[in-house]
Amino acid sequence: MQGKIIKGIAGFYYVHVVESGVYECKAKGIFRKDGIKPLVGDEVEIEVLDDKDMEGNIMRILPRRNELIRPAVANIDQALVVFAVAKPKPHLNLLDRFLVMMESREIPVILCFNKTDIAKDPEIAGLRDIYERCGYPLIFTSAKEEKHIEELKAVLKGKTTAIAGPSGVGKSSIINLLQSEVEMETGSISRKIERGRHTTRHSELLVLGEDSYIMDTPGFSSLYISDIEQDSLKYCFPEFVPYEGKCRFNGCSHVHEPDCAVKQAVEEEKIHRSRYEDYLAMYQEIQERKRF
Repeated sequence: MQGKIIKGIAGFYYVHVVESGVYECKAKGIFRKDGIKPLVGDEVEIEVLDDKDMEGNIMRILPRRNELIRPAVANIDQALVVFAVAKPKPHLNLLDRFLVMMESREIPVILCFNKTDIAKDPEIAGLRDIYERCGYPLIFTSAKEEKHIEELKAVLKGKTTAIAGPSGVGKSSIINLLQSEVEMETGSISRKIERGRHTTRHSELLVLGEDSYIMDTPGFSSLYISDIEQDSLKYCFPEFVPYEGKCRFNGCSHVHEPDCAVKQAVEEEKIHRSRYEDYLAMYQEIQERKRF
C-alpha cells in the first residue's frame, strides 16, 4: 500500500493513503541502520498490521524529488509565501531570503500578499512593481473579506505546497479558508496525532483533496543562506538571468566590476533597486562567512 507521510511525532509517522485514510506507522529498523529518517512529504510503501486500528510499518521510502532542512520536509511541488501588505509592513529582506532559498532548490514560488482590506493602493502597487519584474506569480488576498481565496485554491490543486510566512500576516486564517468545505476522507485519525495538532513545532501536511496537500511550516523570523555559494547566489535572482553574458567580464559577480549589465539594469529601473540591495547584502554575508 502506498501513501504520503503527513505528520511525524515521537517516532510515529502518519501516512495518508488515498481512499483508505491515515495509518499510524513505525519505521523499520533498516532505515536507522542506513541513517535514513522518514520526512513529512515522503512517498512511502507500508505494510498494514491492523486494518481496524489502522496501524502499519513503513517498509520503503520512495525516491525524493527534493528535500528541505528547515523545515524538514520532502517532495514539495511549490511554496506559497504569505506576507501582509500592511500591519505588519512586509520585511522584504526576509522575503527575498526565502525566495533565494527556494530558487537554490528549484522549488517554484507563489507570492501571496494578504490584508488588502486594510492596505492602500500605493502599497499594493509597490509590491506588484517589485515582484512582477522577477516573474513570480502574485495573488493579493483578504482573508477577512475572503477575497481571491478561490484563486488560491486553484493554484494549490493537485500539488503539495509548503505555506510559509512570518507571524501576524494572516497565514492561519488563509489555511482555515483553504480547508473550509473540505471533507477529510481520512476517517478518524489516531488519538496520538491529536496531541500535537495545534503546535507549530512539527511540520504537518493537511489534506485538501485527493492529490492536494498543504504544509503549514513553523513560523520563521530569520533565514540564513548558509548553504549557498557566492558564485551561485546571482542565479537565485531570476531577474538577473537575462543579463548573464552581457557584462564586460565573464563570471561577473554584479558587485564590484565595471560595465556590469545587471548594475546598468538597476540604474535603468529594469531591476528593482530593493532586490539588488538585498542581493548585495546576501553576497556580503556569504563573503564574511568564508573568512571565518
